[in-house]
Order: sequence, then C-alpha cells, then structure tokens
Amino acid sequence: MLPMSNITQEFNPLATNPVSTPRCVRVCQNRTCKKQGAKEVLAAFVALPVPDVAVIASSCLGQCGNGPMVLIVPEMVWYNRVQPHEVPTLVEKHLIGGQRVQQMLYYRFHPQG
Repeated sequence: MLPMSNITQEFNPLATNPVSTPRCVRVCQNRTCKKQGAKEVLAAFVALPVPDVAVIASSCLGQCGNGPMVLIVPEMVWYNRVQPHEVPTLVEKHLIGGQRVQQMLYYRFHPQG
C-alpha cells in the first residue's frame, strides 16, 4: 500500500464549478494499467508534490490498453503510456508551467492535426 500522506482518497466527479474543483492528477490503478507500470507512475507523482495539486490513485479510467493513463482535472487533459521517468516533465511543464506536453497527450481526446 502506498503512503497516504500525498494521496487524496476522495474525489467528487460531479462538481460542476471549476473554481471550487480541486486540481488533481488521477493515475489509473486498475488491472491493465498496473501491469503497464501505473503503480510506479503514481509513486513518481507522489515523490514530486506540487502545492494545491492532489495525486489520486484512480480506479479504471476506461481507456484499457493505452496506459498507464493519467488524467489532469479540472482541465480534463489526458496523457497515455506515461512512464515514471516522464513524470518530472509532466510536473514541470503541465502542473507548474501550465503547458500541455504535446507528445504525451492521448490522441483519442486530444487529436493533433
């Protein structure tokens, strides 16, 4: 079991006001993503805490076979096939810098044209 100090267990997906919605990183921990290294991806995010950003061990995000899946909310930005060594780039560029990491975006929800 992962240490709970930096992981939030609760998440309200029905929250509609983005101002009051906490910013968080959801890392799928379902069977297929776990086999693809999601546990290590989650640990990498926990090791690099960002103020006011929760890291959540998520249940299935519904994109099996494309994982490990990472979803940034409330922005609804999806990253797929995330590897632990790529997490510092996501933290620096997206969570701190506010810029999407184009080469890691999940093509199904963020088509590049």
